[in-house]
Amino acid sequence: MVKIFCIANQKGGVGKTTTTVNLAAGLAKVGQRVLMVDLDPQGNATMGSGVDKRKLALTIYDVLLESATVAEARVKSDKLVEGGCSYDILGANRELAGAEVELVDVERREKRLKTALAEVAADYDFILIDCPPSLSLLTLNGLCCAHGVIVPMQCEYFALEGLTDLVNTIKQVHANLNKDLAIIGLLRVMFDPRITLQQQVSEQLKSHFGDKVFNTVIPRNVRLAEAPSYGLPGVVFDPSSKGAQAFVAFAEEMVARIEKPLA
Repeated sequence: MVKIFCIANQKGGVGKTTTTVNLAAGLAKVGQRVLMVDLDPQGNATMGSGVDKRKLALTIYDVLLESATVAEARVKSDKLVEGGCSYDILGANRELAGAEVELVDVERREKRLKTALAEVAADYDFILIDCPPSLSLLTLNGLCCAHGVIVPMQCEYFALEGLTDLVNTIKQVHANLNKDLAIIGLLRVMFDPRITLQQQVSEQLKSHFGDKVFNTVIPRNVRLAEAPSYGLPGVVFDPSSKGAQAFVAFAEEMVARIEKPLA
């Protein structure tokens, strides 16, 4: 059965999009069928997957407004096929910013994505949703259809404050809209073991959240940072880099983790 995960954090600049595209590529590399859904109007996950958002005929915007199905709107990237990490992409562009206003008065406004994804669930092992940093109607659509949330976070003081807000949001959505929703795990990203504060925050996370903290740690890595400018996930751009290898290891950990019941 497909597992649907939101990659979310209410703090910006923590590597949500980098995590989404590289986890998608890593899962594809280890043999999983993956759909990556870009729910951010900036469309960075779309561009970072080798798809030009300006040339898309159909996007997640059309799916949310029910003028197209996921099967009609999803695309593949030739760059990913060549790199051996091919996954399907439900892309986004600036049009998506208008969806929030247009959805305000419609029925089932927070369940539009859930309904749409149900039609293609049998085609995939994983569906990964890149959420915008704010708690918007778009993020709510992602949380309402997900089995769980993957939280990428830097090991810094302000990141802990943002995590508290996100946990409260997830509890509210769980109580009112989606009984399946849970935090699957916290992923430590942009980690530099030479910085004492990062080590301390990492230990705090492990002591407080226990096995909710993924074993895999994504290091601060220049090749991961360069990859989006080439329209590629780091896993495809430079498979031998430490960052790419860490994301493949994370993909393997995810596959192993879903074999256990979600807490």
